Amino acid sequence: MKKNILLIVIILLVTACKKDNINGPRNGDINYKQEMRDFVGEISQYAKAIDGDFLIIPQNAQEIVTEDAEPDDSLMTDYIAAIDGTGIEDLFYGYNNDDELTPANERDYLVIFCDIFEQNNLEVLTTDYCGTHNKMDSSYAWNHAKGYISFAAPERELNVIPDYPPQPFNVNSNDIATLHDAQNFLYLINPEEFSTKQDFINAVSATNYDLIIMDCFWGDQTFSGSEIAQLKTKQNNGQRLVVAYLSIGEAEDYRYYWQEGWESNPPEWLGEENPDWEGNFKVHYWDENWQNIIFGTDSSYLDKILDAGFDGAYLDIIDAYYYFEENY
Repeated sequence: MKKNILLIVIILLVTACKKDNINGPRNGDINYKQEMRDFVGEISQYAKAIDGDFLIIPQNAQEIVTEDAEPDDSLMTDYIAAIDGTGIEDLFYGYNNDDELTPANERDYLVIFCDIFEQNNLEVLTTDYCGTHNKMDSSYAWNHAKGYISFAAPERELNVIPDYPPQPFNVNSNDIATLHDAQNFLYLINPEEFSTKQDFINAVSATNYDLIIMDCFWGDQTFSGSEIAQLKTKQNNGQRLVVAYLSIGEAEDYRYYWQEGWESNPPEWLGEENPDWEGNFKVHYWDENWQNIIFGTDSSYLDKILDAGFDGAYLDIIDAYYYFEENY
């Protein structure tokens, strides 16, 4: 991929900013929310310098859209400007248990922040975890009434294409050129149910979802540009968007960047394993060495996503800041 002089200048500026952040005040003086906002902003700046239409969609932690994560706090306009939408899990179903209504007080609190994004012309993508048909129907209806784009996931592992409803909610044959055009999406980041990569491609290609959120990798290899191009056509021949999942708040020991010996002799930025997700490890996401793994070099994760021709990145573990605020 050719990178012009402007891109090189932007990379140098972003790198300088990262270095300033790393060498600044630490040890109890870290603003963990702002560090995450800055990280997302730098990822966005880098990606959009290469592809101006590239989508940046952070998942969860909607509250960092305001300065101190309270509904009436000052709006963080730089964060809003850096992203194209926001993803949220468990809004109507799944907050405590799958296929169970999210408590009303939690739902109403989350809706306040989701509406802030909507009021600022950013799309809200919701994933409810429910498999009972009438609950899936309710999820789609409630989200649609709010103006959100939604997916009712019958499995939290996000490993299946649902057989209900038979067609995606608000199915259409339109060409989807922007996130605003999308009426529905498929969240399918775990391909364990598919025997081969081609089986996966065939199954996704046979759907009419407007937006696909998937993993950049099949095993140890990234999907190729031609494979992603194939996935961008719906069964009904309408064009759609294909976005790659990217965890920026935790390291995953099954990724290409993981090095032998890290568990016994970890780098300074690598923390403890997430007890809820085996193989996922806390990271000092503000650390330059971790950030270099995510973006800014030819071997970085984001560059692999860009090179494969994805339309955007779905950034997960934005809520990593909770852990550091609670423990440090």
